Amino acid sequence: MKKFFLAFAVVLLIQNCWSAQPVFKPDVPIMPLSQVHAGMKGVAYTVFQGTRPEPMNLVVLGVLKNMNGPDADVILIRLEGAKPEYTGVVAGMSGSPVYIDGKLVGALAFRIGEFSKEPIAGVTPIEQMLEINALDQTSAKRTFAPLAQVASPGPVTGRNGLQNFANLLKPIDTPLVFSGFTEDAVRRFAPQFSAAGITPVMGAGSVTGEKQPDPLVPGSSISAVLVRGDLSIAATCTVTYVDPQRLLACGHPLLQFGNVDIPMNKAEVIATLPSPENAFKIINTTEAVGAFVQDRHTGILGRFDQTPDMIPVTLRIHGVSNPKTFHYEVLSNPKLTPVAIMSTAYSVLQGINEYGEDVTYRLNGRIDVRGYPEVKLENMYAPSDSSVPTAAALAMSLGDRFGRIYDNQFVKPSVTGVELDFDILNERRWARLESARTDVTEARPGDEITIEAALRPYRGERIVKQIPIQIPTSTPQGTLRILVSDADTLDRMRRTARPFAQRLDLASTIALLNKERINDRLYVSLLEQNPEAMVQDKIMPTLPLSVMNVMEGMRGTQEMTVLGESSVGEESTPVDYVVSGAQVITLTIK
Repeated sequence: MKKFFLAFAVVLLIQNCWSAQPVFKPDVPIMPLSQVHAGMKGVAYTVFQGTRPEPMNLVVLGVLKNMNGPDADVILIRLEGAKPEYTGVVAGMSGSPVYIDGKLVGALAFRIGEFSKEPIAGVTPIEQMLEINALDQTSAKRTFAPLAQVASPGPVTGRNGLQNFANLLKPIDTPLVFSGFTEDAVRRFAPQFSAAGITPVMGAGSVTGEKQPDPLVPGSSISAVLVRGDLSIAATCTVTYVDPQRLLACGHPLLQFGNVDIPMNKAEVIATLPSPENAFKIINTTEAVGAFVQDRHTGILGRFDQTPDMIPVTLRIHGVSNPKTFHYEVLSNPKLTPVAIMSTAYSVLQGINEYGEDVTYRLNGRIDVRGYPEVKLENMYAPSDSSVPTAAALAMSLGDRFGRIYDNQFVKPSVTGVELDFDILNERRWARLESARTDVTEARPGDEITIEAALRPYRGERIVKQIPIQIPTSTPQGTLRILVSDADTLDRMRRTARPFAQRLDLASTIALLNKERINDRLYVSLLEQNPEAMVQDKIMPTLPLSVMNVMEGMRGTQEMTVLGESSVGEESTPVDYVVSGAQVITLTIK
């Protein structure tokens, strides 16, 4: 009996230990927001140069209620001292810890206006930042309760007139530093990064990956790395709180994506550049120390025991006097990966000496997705009448493919690698379809006819192509349309026919991407006047009405798309030019 009770007690003890969650108690005392009031004096820490934080005196002006959202107050302060009064509130300063009477109050996170003559800033209360710990489930070793149990903030009255600043309060910019990018590449894709709330700063720093012996402390600079290698992109802010397992930084979101997986690196401030319009820190991003795993409304959380998953990219340039190979990695994220791929590819192509207005690119490559067939990349890109540079059109085409891979509601894609090979052709290899004809106006099922197509290259001699095609033996009597066209016309027919709201699973998306046609070929398609159904990536031409009626229920759920014509035959011929244009020939089937 004693053994039974002893065993029972051991089981209870194990259960209690297993179910208990250790409470996250910061190593530094916390000052609740309810104790903060106007006139209090304190100190904030940030790095102006090097790696060691420097103190900045401050005075509390008051508290703005619900300034950062419902039940999300902001503490308004004025920084004091020679350096902050000279530089103002600079980009990269967000996250700088604020202390009053030795207690952590929060993080610098907001600035007032654009040309403020005083270094007035908004502070995110530390209580709100520490709530992020309750959302973090990335570590199986430990879970943490939402911060040491501090009192909930009571009503606080700020100074008279402080609410007048409400419309001018905005998050301090987080400098997005590009290294290895051309100026035009940064300018072209800056709006897409800026829309996410991070400010591109061309050439003001780099990602070195070098060792940095100084430890991370509150006030240190910390970088979130979006791209690393021969090209790099990093966003830098300031550490608010750090312990052996994790750190909190920024005091506002980078992108507010929630759960993220972004490399976390130490950073060194080369210099702080004062500017009435946009003061910022010039940053070198150094040693990797973990991964940011949470990107939330009141800050970002990084863990030292996490290794981020990145997508390795190899980009090779051929057809030039000095072939080049570039290696870099981009983060895996549905919103940022397509932009990162576009901006890096465009910058590499634009940054070579062979870049010019009449250059044509031949792309061969692949995208590897774990558990699925590789996505093949094969196309030509030549200058046309469009105002968009050829390299930019190529980059947007790559971004479109990544966007479609990530845009599904069923699984999270795991892209394991990207290979891009570009052949550079120093001429404008573009041709327009001028005419298409056949010698017959009538034919019978089973007959072979020849389509003659004439193409006009850019500043070149006329090209005539003859393409034989056989009429299927099942073709009914009546009118048969023959479409002679470029690749994009055929692919666009399929894409535009699909309902906008319909989302494909990943396998179907990859299958459709691999079925897309190559644009340096001329295509001949036979279009029969019978309906054609598309279900996911499967095409069912010339469906009988009886079968169509049985499948009618799928149309209501948008699982099936019906086209008015069926493609019953297709042939193509290589042209070695980017083909543009379409012609239709009508044939009577006897």
